[in-house]
Amino acid sequence: MRICVSDNRRFLQYENGKPYFYLADTAWELFHRLNREEAEFYLSTRAAQGFTVVQAAALAELDGLHTPNPYGDLPLKGNDPKKPNDAYFAHIDYIVNRAEQHGITIAMLPTWGDKWNKKWGVGPEVFTPENALSYGEWIGRRYQANSIIWVLGGDRAPETPGHYAVTRALAQGIRLSVGSSQLISYHSWGGTSSGDYFHSEAWLDFNMCQTGHKRNRENWRSIAADYSRTPVKPCMDAEPGYENIPDDFKGVDLRLQAHHCRKSLYWALLSGAHGHTYGCNDIWQMWTPERKSTIYADTPWQKAVHFPGAGQMQYAKKLLLTKNYFSRVPDQSILISPAYTEGNYISAARFTDGTGAIVYSAAGRAFTVELSKLSGPIHAQWYNPRTGSLSSAGNYSASGSTEFVPPTSGDTEDWALRLSAR
Repeated sequence: MRICVSDNRRFLQYENGKPYFYLADTAWELFHRLNREEAEFYLSTRAAQGFTVVQAAALAELDGLHTPNPYGDLPLKGNDPKKPNDAYFAHIDYIVNRAEQHGITIAMLPTWGDKWNKKWGVGPEVFTPENALSYGEWIGRRYQANSIIWVLGGDRAPETPGHYAVTRALAQGIRLSVGSSQLISYHSWGGTSSGDYFHSEAWLDFNMCQTGHKRNRENWRSIAADYSRTPVKPCMDAEPGYENIPDDFKGVDLRLQAHHCRKSLYWALLSGAHGHTYGCNDIWQMWTPERKSTIYADTPWQKAVHFPGAGQMQYAKKLLLTKNYFSRVPDQSILISPAYTEGNYISAARFTDGTGAIVYSAAGRAFTVELSKLSGPIHAQWYNPRTGSLSSAGNYSASGSTEFVPPTSGDTEDWALRLSAR
């Protein structure tokens, strides 16, 4: 069923009005490095973990033009985007179809960014506005009947008029084939958002920011910036810190853990994001011991798919889908205690239909809520982001203020409080 932007322009939904929760895994090298049996294992595992989207690149980052896929095929003939190799894309066809059968939408990058703005990586740059239009129309037509969300960019920002022209031509080509039946966004580089470059352009359906790979990155600031842009478009963090990646790329001794991934998830969602992307350092590159490690991978991807953070992402989806989904708005004003900063940040969202609010305490610190801003009577429950379990936190009237003390506290002891109008 077609995925589109909601009527209030803040969320994604199916065309029948049912909420579509974009919960993605980052698998940039999926098409390039996995054979069909491996892809099946990966997709079935992610589906069981509640993911609804997988982000993957057709022309891959890790020497994607010159290193063949597991079947010996390269994506382009003579590095020419006007001459795609059908055998290579037949493998992508298979994975896209299997993903759909598992209930997963592929967020497809037609190309990684080093093919139009090398800046770093292998490249080479092969795109011009002319061949980008041709390639965009071709790849859009090939997958026009599939459940696809298109993601341009590929970890790059446009820096020259030529870069802008290539991106716009690629978007135009896709639109020529798919019309408005599939969504398009843009994956920029660390610390920036698609909204910095293309927010007002009609082809951009929703914004993606990349907040990057540092412990306790305050990604709610990036979401708040995108949320405040006009015209209104849905926004999300499409690349926060990956599980098991070295902190700020500065060595192997301090890696991001599951609780860092959970913080990025809840901070973003309660600050106005429509969905979220999880990533794992070993998964995006589909690392195995016989492969050269990129950014200090150390766990075979077949084992890394079971890292705890990956299994815990689904609990945020379950929490938010129990409410009137489309009425969620960020609202720090319901807190009358400090929200703190960095790894202790406390974020809050309210449901404008009067059904309640959610407050997330990233390190289990106590907070005070102004209950008079809500409708009552109110039933309070603690939600454990590590397990998805609920426990009672009492019943209250919608008046005055109340301090809530999470069941546990500490850097890894995050808690969400669900306040529901009974």
